[in-house]
Amino acid sequence: MEQSEKIIGGHPFTRFKSITQTEKKSISKSIEFYKWLDSRRTVRDFSDRSVPREVVENILKSASTAPSGAHKQPWTFCIVSNPVIKKAIREAAEKEEYENYHGRMSPEWLEDLSPFQTDWSKPFLEIAPHLIVVFKKSYDILPSGAKRNNYYVLESVGIACGFLLTAIHNAGLVALTHTPSPMNFLSKILSRPENERPFLLIPIGYPTEETFVPKLKRKKLDEMAVFYD
Repeated sequence: MEQSEKIIGGHPFTRFKSITQTEKKSISKSIEFYKWLDSRRTVRDFSDRSVPREVVENILKSASTAPSGAHKQPWTFCIVSNPVIKKAIREAAEKEEYENYHGRMSPEWLEDLSPFQTDWSKPFLEIAPHLIVVFKKSYDILPSGAKRNNYYVLESVGIACGFLLTAIHNAGLVALTHTPSPMNFLSKILSRPENERPFLLIPIGYPTEETFVPKLKRKKLDEMAVFYD
């Protein structure tokens, strides 16, 4: 009988069961996944159509499967659907974005943003049915009040957000990775503890019936990868 669990160094381990694929099947699945993921786009035109709570919960659980330094899982996902709170977030975000577009951003930055036709106005922050605010935790606070460090926090939270965006796409929803800078207002509005700092603001929902996105070209493989055979 196959052993499913084992104690190593005083800690429990469970047997990992991989799904073995033929080379042909692996190639086929990798192409299929790439084509599907390549259809993901950032969207700013959200419908106010509601998203089932169960869908949102499953998306978050998918994001939480991401690897993290020492398995600390140094993230908190705050889901905002309350209209009053969304309005407060929009107003605070637009205040910062106005300053960005009218002085903080360099001419080069503004030029790079021109193909997207964006400005300081962010109505999607109220229209999208849910805002997912991702916070990074540089340390945990134990029940005793003591602090316990987390490791590779930026890397871990960044990977989790990648999983999150993939899960959103898989659920047939759209998202926008919004980073109003600075983002400290999110901690204040959502009353987050001192060990959490805002990392990303992601509106999610369904797109409007007629939605247009910039016609962009992704980098080719030889432009973004180097193989050392």
